Amino acid sequence: MKPATLIGLVVLIVVALIVVNASVYVVFETEQVVLTQFGKPVGDPVVDPGLKFKIPFIQKVNRFDKRFLEWDGYPNQLPTKDKRFISIDTYARWQITDPLLFFQRLRDEPRAQSRLDDILDGETRNTIAKHHLIEVVRTSNREFTLTEELGGDQDLQEVGKIEFGRDALAEEVLQAAKGRVGDLGIEILDFRFKRLNYVPEVQREVDARMISERQRIAEQFRSEGAGESARINGERERDLKRIRSEAYRQAQEIKGRADAEAADIYAGAYKGDPEFYRFLKTMDAFKHTIDKETILLLGTDGEFLRYLEKSK
Repeated sequence: MKPATLIGLVVLIVVALIVVNASVYVVFETEQVVLTQFGKPVGDPVVDPGLKFKIPFIQKVNRFDKRFLEWDGYPNQLPTKDKRFISIDTYARWQITDPLLFFQRLRDEPRAQSRLDDILDGETRNTIAKHHLIEVVRTSNREFTLTEELGGDQDLQEVGKIEFGRDALAEEVLQAAKGRVGDLGIEILDFRFKRLNYVPEVQREVDARMISERQRIAEQFRSEGAGESARINGERERDLKRIRSEAYRQAQEIKGRADAEAADIYAGAYKGDPEFYRFLKTMDAFKHTIDKETILLLGTDGEFLRYLEKSK
């Protein structure tokens, strides 16, 4: 074979390979494809995986992901219905459900992410502005029980019954955003609040209120403790007086019985020898009435003088 013929054959084979390569493409399980011809979509989207064919050099393969895609919002400071600012960070999951419509309206994922920024951030702002701060920070709208400790919280008194919670607000944002992406070929699957933080001004206010509330509760406990202490001391004093009264009564009873027994003994002694008993009582009277400095004047008919005269 002549060299020129061989070169021509090689060139022909190379061209054939290039043409075949340009006319064949592979669609993977995670992909869906839209073919465009001179920038305009051609035919239906290709959603089944496998080896596919197209017109070489004229048609272009535009690949889009079938899987769930992530949207990560930017942290924003948003005002609530009660004029409080809160820092909110959000995220969502979305999917391309109509690749042809998606290509016609958005072209590619970066533009879709930009459009989702506008839609989800806007709906988040609208939803937060319609609800109080306490509804944003609470997970659900379960019944809120006002205990004595929280009974003085003015915010809770102003809000009254809490109709929504953070989960309900996330669902509200999701439903509102779904209504705005129906003509974009995508579907928002889920929306969540990733992080909630108080802005510095609100944080200082919340800290001050928490400190005030704790101090109020501490004062309440101190007051209850003082009342309980007074009650205990009162009971102690009452029991002490009762014990002393009972002891005094018993002592008086014992003393009375002793005096009665002594009186019986004295009476028996008096009956046995009245004169001796009279003498003892007289001597006892001397003992208690006369000391070193006492001057005693006795009459001739007095009992004292009579016993003194007899003792000579």
